[in-house]
Amino acid sequence: MTPYTAPVREHRFVLEELLEHEVLSLPGFEEVGADLVEAVLEEAARLTGDVWALLNASGDRQGCVRRDDGGVSVPEGFADAYRAYAEGGWNGIGVDQANGGQGLPEVVASAVQEMLHGANMALGLCPMLTAGAIEALIQHGDEALCERYLAPLVEGRWTGTMNLTEPQAGSDLSQVRTRAKPSGEDGVYRLTGQKIFITWGEHDCAENILHLVLARLPDAPEGNKGISLFLVPKFLVDDGGALGERNDVVCTALEHKMGIHGSPTCVLSFGEREGAIGYLVGEPGRGLNHMFTMMNAARHKVGIQGIGVAERACQQALAYAQERRQGRRNGAECAIAEHLDVKRMLLSMRARTDALRALALTCAAQMDKARHAEEEETRQRAQARVDVLIPVVKAFSTDQAVEIASLGIQVHGGMGYIEETGAAQLLRDARIAPIYEGTNGIQALDLAGRKLGRDGGAALAALIDDVEATAAALSAREGLMALGESLAGGAADLRAAMAVVLEGGRDPEQGADAIQAFATPFLSLVGHVLCAWQMGRAALVAETALVAGNTDPFYHAKLAAADHALRHWLPLGRAQRAVIEAGVDSLSRYAPDND
Repeated sequence: MTPYTAPVREHRFVLEELLEHEVLSLPGFEEVGADLVEAVLEEAARLTGDVWALLNASGDRQGCVRRDDGGVSVPEGFADAYRAYAEGGWNGIGVDQANGGQGLPEVVASAVQEMLHGANMALGLCPMLTAGAIEALIQHGDEALCERYLAPLVEGRWTGTMNLTEPQAGSDLSQVRTRAKPSGEDGVYRLTGQKIFITWGEHDCAENILHLVLARLPDAPEGNKGISLFLVPKFLVDDGGALGERNDVVCTALEHKMGIHGSPTCVLSFGEREGAIGYLVGEPGRGLNHMFTMMNAARHKVGIQGIGVAERACQQALAYAQERRQGRRNGAECAIAEHLDVKRMLLSMRARTDALRALALTCAAQMDKARHAEEEETRQRAQARVDVLIPVVKAFSTDQAVEIASLGIQVHGGMGYIEETGAAQLLRDARIAPIYEGTNGIQALDLAGRKLGRDGGAALAALIDDVEATAAALSAREGLMALGESLAGGAADLRAAMAVVLEGGRDPEQGADAIQAFATPFLSLVGHVLCAWQMGRAALVAETALVAGNTDPFYHAKLAAADHALRHWLPLGRAQRAVIEAGVDSLSRYAPDND
């Protein structure tokens, strides 16, 4: 497998030249300067390239093992790599200083997260889930819970999990059956039940694991409103913070998966003896609402995860194409990277990955504004954008990551289908990302239904306004007019499609069916247009630099990627307008049982 090199230059381009480090002027980031951000990126690149990435292939081959005592051994080297990460303070870089973190902007933390997943997606899942647990405790935990459990999570000495899914309760969490009964001690409950697909639910990398578990109280009604959230530690913790006896929660099995073999995906049993001790987080009956704090954070991070794998696929495909000699060009044997069809694949992979990264980091910058901007109106406007962008970042990035990893195999030819090259692992690993944290179909329904419907499309329309402004700026430059024309066409298609979706959703007879039918093609169209917008902005920056006499080949490459994104890739997304305008009749008539 090709060594992984963190794309620091690409991250700096987005942070410094597209976003112009705008978040550093927000309250709370007074001590964070551009030099510090650059140093953080460089140090993260060393950790991920020199430590984490070296374990990616071996972790995939070795996998995880459930021991006779119910514990789980992760692949060799993973525990040391995780400790290097935790001891370096990386786990708390995006947590505010009041809660023991380093207080860096989310946009910087997101760039680091991409590096972690590009280096080793299986290992990167561990801190990703912990970050969600930290956010849930900060937002919903009472003072006593935070005092006892938050600091070790932020420091990375303990890790966190999300426990939602049960055999009968996947996407429909109203079917959760895990029970929590008062123990007789104030605030303490005993949990019984089974959870499946629990990422890093048991391992030997940290001292303790804190499970955030959805369960029902004895008097809880059926459905979503009857679900509460509980914190269940692997080891009980005394008043002084010392670890005590093992709690009544055990890993009964490990899932055998298509990919991410180095990540232990566990079946957890709660209460095989007297019941697992747990503590209520937040309000009774609002567990699903509280858990969405974790899920929303995780959805953005899953999109980042897909981008990390896509970046590694780009690097690996390019290295192989430059090395592999096959065929002839201009009468001489050449590397396959010289063939135009291979160039097409390599440029497509690069342009898509760059566009996805820019959109995901733009979303993260809006998160920073929503949390830290002085004016309430600014915070609300930023949050409205975050709400629209998160399902796009999660779903579109992960769908594209699968396609990019698949293209990487194609570049390798037959060697890509052979495990030894490592290209196949990237596709196997990436394939889970469109499924978990809410399938991409659910993300599309969230965008086309809930997010679009609640404000009549106002937040998305404001984004389209920005797309059109970039299209106008491109059209005003002679060398970029074709890009501007394409981007303007994409914006027009998106406005028209949004109107169709809104109208269909208001139909009294088939509104729900219309949203179901339109959602996925609509999200694809939104993703293509917003990513093209980012690459249009990149083209403006790159051309400005070149006209000013900058000779850095980076800007020539960025212009090529932007041209491909706007004139070769965007038209594929624009076709989704025709899909949406075709309506729902064929789907409504289709009866699978008649095949």
